[in-house]
Amino acid sequence: MQNTIRIIGIDPGLRRTGWGIIETLGNSLRFVASGTVTSDGGMDLASRLCQLHDGLAEVVHSYQPHEAAVEQTFVNKDATATLKLGQARGIAMLVPARAGLRVAEYAPNAVKKAVIGVGHGEKQQIHMMLKVLMPKVQFKGNDAADALAIAICHAHNRQAITSRLAALAD
Repeated sequence: MQNTIRIIGIDPGLRRTGWGIIETLGNSLRFVASGTVTSDGGMDLASRLCQLHDGLAEVVHSYQPHEAAVEQTFVNKDATATLKLGQARGIAMLVPARAGLRVAEYAPNAVKKAVIGVGHGEKQQIHMMLKVLMPKVQFKGNDAADALAIAICHAHNRQAITSRLAALAD
């Protein structure tokens, strides 16, 4: 008998970290919740990282996911911005790991391919497919939508990951 698996997807960002929670049972997907954790741009970096940590920790505590998925860092030309994004991503990985969850990582192209069928696409295509895959879905903004897409990507890939981990344990 299969069990329902609750997955949190996290789209890391220093200003806004999106989160989305879905449940999967076999091939079916069900929307649970989504939102955005924000940090105050007027504060120092350490305080902003604390805001992200505390906000994500509250989400994980409230919704009790079984597994987590985080989008891999997109490297851009601004090294300082990339470093700050990496620090926010560290928080996005730390929070579920500290809660005892296994954290999977997915490249942005893998997320898009899992949701819209191709590795490159517009935000509107992701929004449309989220509504097709989960008719009761609700999200405010691109960050929450991206986080839901990350969770869906993990739902599609978790069987292969679980099989590989079981093979390594043998």
